[in-house]
Amino acid sequence: MKKPAHILVIRLSALGDVAMTVPVLKALAHQNPEVKITLLTRPFFSPLFADIPHVDVFPVDLKNRHKGFAGLIRLFRDLKKLRLDAVADLHQVLRSVILGVLFRLSGTAVKTIHKGRLDKKRLTRPKNKVWKQLKTTHQRYADVFEKLGFPISLDRNALLPKKPINQLLIKLNIDASKKLIGIAPFAKFPSKTYPKDLMLEVVRLLDKTENYTMLLFGAPNEIDALNFFSSTQKNTHNLAGKLTFAEELQLISSLDLMLSMDSGNAHLAANFGVETVTLWGVTHPFAGFAPFCQPVENALLSDRVRYPQIPTSVFGKTVPKGYENCMRTIEPQLVVDRINMVLDIIQ
Repeated sequence: MKKPAHILVIRLSALGDVAMTVPVLKALAHQNPEVKITLLTRPFFSPLFADIPHVDVFPVDLKNRHKGFAGLIRLFRDLKKLRLDAVADLHQVLRSVILGVLFRLSGTAVKTIHKGRLDKKRLTRPKNKVWKQLKTTHQRYADVFEKLGFPISLDRNALLPKKPINQLLIKLNIDASKKLIGIAPFAKFPSKTYPKDLMLEVVRLLDKTENYTMLLFGAPNEIDALNFFSSTQKNTHNLAGKLTFAEELQLISSLDLMLSMDSGNAHLAANFGVETVTLWGVTHPFAGFAPFCQPVENALLSDRVRYPQIPTSVFGKTVPKGYENCMRTIEPQLVVDRINMVLDIIQ
C-alpha cells in the first residue's frame, strides 16, 4: 500500500483520551514531516495541538451542522473536500465507525484502534484476574498509524515545548519565587476522586512548608468546591473559571509538578514533561491509561490487599459494595512525601 500523504485522524472526546493523542501525533509529525494530518475533534480541544507542525484541527459541530445522521453525512461530505488519503480512527464509536464505512465505500483506506476489550475485561473482572500491564493507550494509538505504514517511536522527543508564563503569573498575582504545584482534585467519577478531607490535608501540609505555590485546576462548575481548598491556605490559588483553555495549558506547561487523579489534567501535564503524581481509586495504570513518560512510582495506588478487586473497571464506573472508600488507604503524608521526593525538597 502506498503511504498516505494526508491522514484524517478521528478522536472526538473525552479530554483525557484526546490529550493522549498529543504525543502520538507529535511523534508522527516529527518522524514523518512530509505527511499532512487533519484531526477531527471538538473545537474546545484545538489548543492542545497548536504547537504540533503539520497538524490541522477540523472542528466537528455536533450541535448544529454535524448533528444527527443527516449531520454525519454532511460531515463526511465536508471531509471529502480535503482530499484525504487515509483515515485513522482512534475513537471507534458509532459515529466514527459510520464515517469509516463511508470512507471505505469511497475508496479511502481506514484503520481502526484495537481497544483490547477482552484483555481489559480479564483485568477488571472480580475473580481470576489476568494480572498484567496492558498495552498503553498511547501505543494503541500508535499501532493504528503503523497499520497505515508509519511505525512510530514514542519517547521524550514527543513532548510539547514549555511556554512562558510570567505575564500570566502577574495577571493572576501569583508568587513565582516558589515551586509551582498544580492540583486537580476532581475526576469524572467519585470512585477516582480523592476524599475531600484528605485532599484538604494534603493542601494544608504542602502549604505550611512555604516551599510551594499551589494552583488549583478545575471546571467552572467546580469553583465553589475548589474554594474549599484555597480559602484557608495563603499559598493556594483557585484558578477555575479565570483562564481560557489555552491559558491553562500555558500555565500547566511550566509547572514544577502536577498532582492529579486518574483524569485529563494528568495527561495535559505529562504531555509537557511536567512531573505528574497521580492518585488511583478503583482504576489502575495496568489498564493502559497512565500519563505519558511518567515513572511508575509517581502513581499512588489504593491498597489492593484490602481491596483485591481493583481495578474494578477501566474508567471507574463499577464500584463494588465496600469499595467506596478505597482511596482512603492513600495517606495524605504519603502524597506529600512523594511530592517532596520528586521535587527534591528535604523537610
